[in-house]
Amino acid sequence: MIRVFFKTISLALTSALAAVALYSSAQSISGVGQSSKNKLPEIGVVAADAISIDKEMEIGDILMRQMRAQAPVISDPLLDEYLQDIGNRLVAQAQNVKFPFTFFLLNNKDINAFAFFGGHIGIHTGLIFHADNESELASVLAHEVSHVTQRHIARSIQARQKSTPLQIASMFGGLLLAMASPEAGIAAIQASNAAAAQASINYTRSNEKEADRIGIQILAQAGYDPRAAASFFGKLASQTRNRSKPLAFLLTHPLPESRIADARTRANTMGGNFNSDSMNFHLAKARVIARYFSAPNTNIALFKEQLDKQSYVYEEAAKYGLALSYLANDNIEAADAIITQLRQTYPDNLFFVDTATDIALAQHQHDKALLMLSTMQKRYPNNQVVALNYANAAIEAKHYDTAIEVLKDFLLLKPNHYLAIQLLTEAYRKNQQPLEMHQHKAEMFALAGAYKRAIDELHTAYNFANERHLEKQRIKARIDQFRSAQDRLKAL
Repeated sequence: MIRVFFKTISLALTSALAAVALYSSAQSISGVGQSSKNKLPEIGVVAADAISIDKEMEIGDILMRQMRAQAPVISDPLLDEYLQDIGNRLVAQAQNVKFPFTFFLLNNKDINAFAFFGGHIGIHTGLIFHADNESELASVLAHEVSHVTQRHIARSIQARQKSTPLQIASMFGGLLLAMASPEAGIAAIQASNAAAAQASINYTRSNEKEADRIGIQILAQAGYDPRAAASFFGKLASQTRNRSKPLAFLLTHPLPESRIADARTRANTMGGNFNSDSMNFHLAKARVIARYFSAPNTNIALFKEQLDKQSYVYEEAAKYGLALSYLANDNIEAADAIITQLRQTYPDNLFFVDTATDIALAQHQHDKALLMLSTMQKRYPNNQVVALNYANAAIEAKHYDTAIEVLKDFLLLKPNHYLAIQLLTEAYRKNQQPLEMHQHKAEMFALAGAYKRAIDELHTAYNFANERHLEKQRIKARIDQFRSAQDRLKAL
């Protein structure tokens, strides 16, 4: 499986948000109101004088680029697809949705999740590991979706417009730092003016209560068990009682005892039939354990014990985790035997298709991988798991033109997909197409906010354009766009 951990490339994340706060506090831009049938705040009006929807999306894009550069963001098509599917089900039930939502994963064992400008929601691998079922995971995502639809960051800016710019910058710089390092973020907030810090905490508790109320409603409407929110809160509270310091989630999401009782009471008022679980949740959890938590030998023992004691919810997930662990330990034959058996029952399950691809490539059976994936591609055109595995297999098989065609088609639908651009860059490099290789390498740097390096790559690409005058004009235009983006970043 192709996956990427983003490395540090550009500016400090906390400085970016502090500058964003200074910029946002100085704005007075009107928005369009839209009332809610469930008497929710008119978010189109509330906070509109602090920051507009368009500006929120622009800032969210900038911060996401910084997040790719600074935080341990994982690009794992399988987990991305799984989280986005849950997220889309929840967003479909939300009100005041102003823009598409993006759900992304960070390699961090802490139990945490966070939302920021423009519909960006980050989830730590530790959250998936500690959730017992899909409804518990979905309850946290629903809570974060509610933070976004209720524009809590923008409303916080508005509530503090009477504060000094320094206080606002300090507070929001600390809040963003808390996304990646909760202890450091809270310390940054506490180091600022004591009164402003206390106001921040009080306002945050108000936001949390509102996000709980709306999140549980969204959770139930999406078909998940609304009682999962209270059960997950209770689990967090019990873990905290035995620790010298709070869990990461609780540092950015205060949890008084009344919050658990409120969540339980609200859930009990909701009737209907709810699904709490799915096999894909347990497959995703097994993947997180096998790929991101422990050493292969440790994981082999873990999943073997689950199978021996039948201490699993889905046997298929325990077998899948064992197969991944065998593969990571270079026991390819053992992994192949398990995945072959699983695919006999679930031939189109993308978790199993993905690992079958890895096994075939490890065995240098390129034709086998390509045949399987080309068939899947016809069935699920432009699915990111299938398309990216197909392109990767084609590159490994030295079928570079096939890989380039698949990736170009996929990028028409998802033009800012980092892993797809990375694979396309590699395909062009191996196919000895330096012009296109440097152009797409520039796009990779730009997605991490490293505009100077992106511009340098385009200057290099320009030198390979030779007499292709139209291409030279396109490169010049893209350089101008990157310079404008760089200037906007500096202005913030």
